[in-house]
Amino acid sequence: MAREYACKKCKAITIGKVCPICKSTELSPNWSGIILIFDAEKSLIATTLDIKKAHKYALKVA
Repeated sequence: MAREYACKKCKAITIGKVCPICKSTELSPNWSGIILIFDAEKSLIATTLDIKKAHKYALKVA
């Protein structure tokens, strides 16, 4: 199973070396909690967390 990393800037989770959301390369293997956003425009949680795109995100990134 591939190791997942979380972006330090936008908290998006990826298995690659570049964040698919903000294109940052500042990724961390140390993260916890998962939130799945399916419709960022209609989601109150996405609005609260300032998430603009549907994706899988970490709640905390170290």
